[in-house]
Amino acid sequence: MALIAIEGMHFFACHGFYEEEQITGNNFQVDVYLETSTTAAASSDELEKTINYETVYLICEAVMKKKVNLLETLAETISQRIKYQFKSLSGLKVRVTKFNPPLGGKVDKVWVESSETFTRKCARCNKPMLCYKDDTCWCKATMQLKKTSEQLRMNFGKKCLCKECLQFYMGKEVSEEN
Repeated sequence: MALIAIEGMHFFACHGFYEEEQITGNNFQVDVYLETSTTAAASSDELEKTINYETVYLICEAVMKKKVNLLETLAETISQRIKYQFKSLSGLKVRVTKFNPPLGGKVDKVWVESSETFTRKCARCNKPMLCYKDDTCWCKATMQLKKTSEQLRMNFGKKCLCKECLQFYMGKEVSEEN
């Protein structure tokens, strides 16, 4: 596993709870930390086999352009967009910093950090796997047979299974693209 960091992305934006913040604007910084495997990219030296830093920047830039009240909203929105753009992430951390916040006294900065880990263990075989634990999770999307889905819920609750264990229960191949 490797950690890819994109630190110090600076934006001027009009975020804030107070009306004057949304009019005058402020300086913000976004830092993103991505946990992923870099083995394929390192051996092939091909950009499409890793996280494209420019894409991460463009996601952050797009989110920062839309006015919101809270840093929490910014951090979570950036996190979600990056998560769905890059399916190979095993972890993600986003920090949004606001400089000189209007708090009635001298405060250099405030920040909010959102982090998630997507590495799980298969509920059946205990093998490590990536799982987002939401409706986009490939293991939930492939449960097409009602009887199989009910059996899995009875045996494993809401825990996810790896591709191989799903194949075992469904008696068929699970597509690689999910």
